[in-house]
Amino acid sequence: MRTHVIDHPLVDHKLTTLRDERTDSPTFRRLTDELVTLLAYEATRDVRVEATSITTPVSPTAGVKLATPKPLVVPILRAGLGMLDGMVRLLPTAEVGFLGMVRNEETLEASTYAERLPDDLSGRQCYVLDPMLATGGTLAAAIRFLTDRGADHITAICLLAAPEGCARLEQELADLDVPVTIVTAAMDERLNDKGYIVPGLGDAGDRLYGVVH
Repeated sequence: MRTHVIDHPLVDHKLTTLRDERTDSPTFRRLTDELVTLLAYEATRDVRVEATSITTPVSPTAGVKLATPKPLVVPILRAGLGMLDGMVRLLPTAEVGFLGMVRNEETLEASTYAERLPDDLSGRQCYVLDPMLATGGTLAAAIRFLTDRGADHITAICLLAAPEGCARLEQELADLDVPVTIVTAAMDERLNDKGYIVPGLGDAGDRLYGVVH
């Protein structure tokens, strides 16, 4: 597994405002959207392309286009939805699937409650959107779900990551013969006793969409 922490002043600037507890939900959503597009630029460096020929207004030339099958973008519900627009802005021809996973707040284990994905993902590059790589349980389960269906290249885009989550991914996916890359805006200090990233930015879902009572 490869972990890529983006080092860019615009990423740091937007992330600082995301972390601020004074940032309201509309601003949080907009900045998440902008930040994901910056992360996606780096995350798609290995996107598969194939050669093509075109004619410019001046002469014929060679170029590339996205290969078939198209990349598959998979937000993990619900917070991953807040990252979708920023991702498809960069990859507008990608297909989108959905994976609903919930973390048990006592055991910190993840379970799948909904999915909208092809049964056969053979030969597919998948881009998983999950704002917080905290304990790593949800992301590990999502990656295993996709590779069990045949996906052969996984890139996860996370706003923040914790060392404990990365270590768990390494351990749980050690037997996986599929390249996995984590692209994140920052590697934070640690998890607290509730499984939240410190310093983090709080609950990404609540900050994106508010608390539903």
